[in-house]
Amino acid sequence: MPELDVSAALHQLLEPMRREVALVQEVLERERKLQREVTSQIVAPVDAVFDLLQETGSMLERQAEALEAAGVALTETAALVKGQAALFEQTVGTLRRPVDLVKSAARLEKKPARGGRSAPRARG
Repeated sequence: MPELDVSAALHQLLEPMRREVALVQEVLERERKLQREVTSQIVAPVDAVFDLLQETGSMLERQAEALEAAGVALTETAALVKGQAALFEQTVGTLRRPVDLVKSAARLEKKPARGGRSAPRARG
């Protein structure tokens, strides 16, 4: 029977140590959880800033593409307007010829011819 007393005494000594180990493990788990939460809260604003920066970069890229497309459209439009101006000048010249012939036949004074294009206006 003394063996049972030793076993019981050993059990009584080990039980508080097991509880201490369990408590230490629980404290360590809580500490890790707290560290994760604190780190997550600290890093969250930085992640948000990087997300915004990335979105801004994407937005700037889309704006650049839109500006490129607008530039191409403006170049094409300018070419069309130049063509229209040339056709208009040619049409006016063609329409003026018969009038000039009539003036010449009637010996009227001709208007001095103007240049094909007016001088560019100064922007102010």
